[in-house]
Amino acid sequence: MEKLLEVDGLQVAFKTHGGPIQAVRGVSFTLHKGETIAIVGESGCGKSVTAKSIMRLIPEHIGKIVGGKMLFQGKDLAQLPEKEMREMRGSQISMIFQDAMTSLNPTISIGEQIMEGIIRHQKVPRSEAKRQATEILQLVGIANPESRLKQYLHQFSGGMRQRIMIAIALVCKPAILIADEPTTALDVTIQAQIIELFQTIQRKTGVSIIMITHDLGVVAKIADRVNVMYAGKVVESGPVREIFYNPQHPYTKGLLSSMPRLDADRNIPLSPIPGTPPDLFAPPAGCAFAARCEYALEVCRAHQPEETQLGSKHVVSCWLQDPRAKKLTTAQQSPTGT
Repeated sequence: MEKLLEVDGLQVAFKTHGGPIQAVRGVSFTLHKGETIAIVGESGCGKSVTAKSIMRLIPEHIGKIVGGKMLFQGKDLAQLPEKEMREMRGSQISMIFQDAMTSLNPTISIGEQIMEGIIRHQKVPRSEAKRQATEILQLVGIANPESRLKQYLHQFSGGMRQRIMIAIALVCKPAILIADEPTTALDVTIQAQIIELFQTIQRKTGVSIIMITHDLGVVAKIADRVNVMYAGKVVESGPVREIFYNPQHPYTKGLLSSMPRLDADRNIPLSPIPGTPPDLFAPPAGCAFAARCEYALEVCRAHQPEETQLGSKHVVSCWLQDPRAKKLTTAQQSPTGT
């Protein structure tokens, strides 16, 4: 498959009076043409910061990309001048933000907000912009699009607002669509409709999607591959079936075990992950999850785990999966102890 985006060793730090917060600490992943990858993890793990870094939307006076590359069509997004990046946003890479109520302007009609990107990037007359805006509203499933273009934010339901956000992001036919928690605050019925909409749009347009979410149900439905993040790092990545049916990192297992299941005994309580994430002012020397991990070894607290290839596409950063640890375990279990 054709590589569309390659993120290699991305590092992002935020400036504070107490010193820099290392929000993203060496994230790497690849997005191929026409696929959907999910980035999952609990709040504060760096998912949204990674997404905004790809779009270069972190204000320089607050945070900074301090290392790594983000290669898109041979260009390093981290090094592009702001003028070039402005031309790329919306036309090549688009983003759907978490909350439609704060992302859409309540004082401007929906039509004007959709047409703004078309006129900005395509330099077409308003009549053509209106035609394209009407088409994109039809694509995202909004009935009577011509009359709806004249309406304002308060005249739409929560699900409709999310569809409008998707329309604005897609109207210039970008190659990459980044969706940051697109189903947050929606009821389960509307969530299912939005997920189905993403799948329909991908089939029709071939857009590649980066889905940022903490909802593993959404991941199971839509993703091809999954990157599990913890404390600013990707700790496990692989095809969606591998991650769900053969998780190898204790954090991934913890996320899955804390998710309610329809086939589980209702009398058995959910199993939350104990403890809290580490302080990213001063990240631990070893594995960031060691303090919360019941299987932690001495090496886990002292050294960062190396990546271990478990299959052609399944990678985990955990000392328990390191071949040297497995050899040691096998030797300890042998009758002679050698």
